[in-house]
Amino acid sequence: MKNKILNMRPEVLMFFILISAVAFGNGLSDAVYSNYFKEVYHVTAFQRGFIEFPREMPGLLCAFVIGSLGFLGDIRLAFIAQVLATVGVTFLGLLTPSFGVMLIFLFINSMGMHLFMPLQDAIGMSLADPKMIGRRMGQFSSVRAIFSLSAALLVFFGFRVGFFTFQTKIKWIFIVAAGAFTCATIMAAIMIARTKPKKTKARKTKLVLRKQYRYFYLLTILHGVQKQIAYVYGTWVIVDLLMKKADTLAILTIVVGFISIFFFNILGKWMDYFGIKRMMYVDALTFIGVYIIYGFVVWGIISEVLPKQGYAIWIVYLLFVLDRLSMQIGMVKSIYLRSIAWDHEEVTSTLSMGISLDHVVSILAAFAGGYIWMNWGSQWVFFMAAIFSLGNLYVAFRVQPDKEREVAEKMRSLLLHNKET
Repeated sequence: MKNKILNMRPEVLMFFILISAVAFGNGLSDAVYSNYFKEVYHVTAFQRGFIEFPREMPGLLCAFVIGSLGFLGDIRLAFIAQVLATVGVTFLGLLTPSFGVMLIFLFINSMGMHLFMPLQDAIGMSLADPKMIGRRMGQFSSVRAIFSLSAALLVFFGFRVGFFTFQTKIKWIFIVAAGAFTCATIMAAIMIARTKPKKTKARKTKLVLRKQYRYFYLLTILHGVQKQIAYVYGTWVIVDLLMKKADTLAILTIVVGFISIFFFNILGKWMDYFGIKRMMYVDALTFIGVYIIYGFVVWGIISEVLPKQGYAIWIVYLLFVLDRLSMQIGMVKSIYLRSIAWDHEEVTSTLSMGISLDHVVSILAAFAGGYIWMNWGSQWVFFMAAIFSLGNLYVAFRVQPDKEREVAEKMRSLLLHNKET
């Protein structure tokens, strides 16, 4: 292990440190927002859906921001992203603002977090050996999982012993998160100064929409629905229906984080071994199965067929863990995009466009989910997600990765020839 670290390229090691700090900061902020909203602002399920508008709007704007600032290069954009994340969470920690002002700082923090989403995949894939992209991406994800787990442990013990609480004027958990984002900001600055020019090469400023990437776009749109169900309403089942506190969510996050350390490495190897198409089938079938079971369990709890204690709670906890793990299989779509990209300089722009499409749907799904929860019953939120996940199955059936890769390689050769002439 020591030899592997010593032999690692400096830019790869620095990127490992950067994503570790970001994962730790996110684990101390984004992971506890549901409890923060509930305990400080006493929001209802409908208001919880409304909060997703300013929280997800940065994702909608992601393609336009990255498109307009693309000339700076990926690493400089990563630096800006960490500055925004730091500023937003710092003010949430120092102040207990009115609901409207809180949404502004939440927006700033969220803008930084969302900008980094496509950048971390783009930078990570650019640093990986082309023949081992899946494995390297799995390693990056495993490291993120380790620091997310560390953050979850700190959340759990912090809230249990009273060091962290949402009842004081200063929310120390957000201050510690700001410290982590500050470390990420510093590391991004060092990467700008020390990485080779080709790694910080500026891209053309453009938005990318190609017919050839249609299945990638469809997967990101479907991910927008699934993400809201997993991270908002899956969590809300535990917070609102089961009335659990932040320490319970922390324990579940610890479990997810611990499993993820090993799961991501295995997943990365599966990506390289089984190929994109088979992993897309796994992705689709996992989502469909989890959300159908989720819907029936939630229906059982609210109709009192199942109790709000005992084995029913453990089933919800198991589904929560499986749902979070299944979300990670979605990394296949980024690897799929890179394999079929006509120009590798388009990868970041296309990923950011995917994030924007994802968040258009996320915002709509947040409002729709809140309305359905309040008027039709919370179980229908999960049944809706299962129906949408049939789209993943359709994509898995339709894609032809090998053929699309051959076309992409020909187009890259043609584009390179045109640039040289």
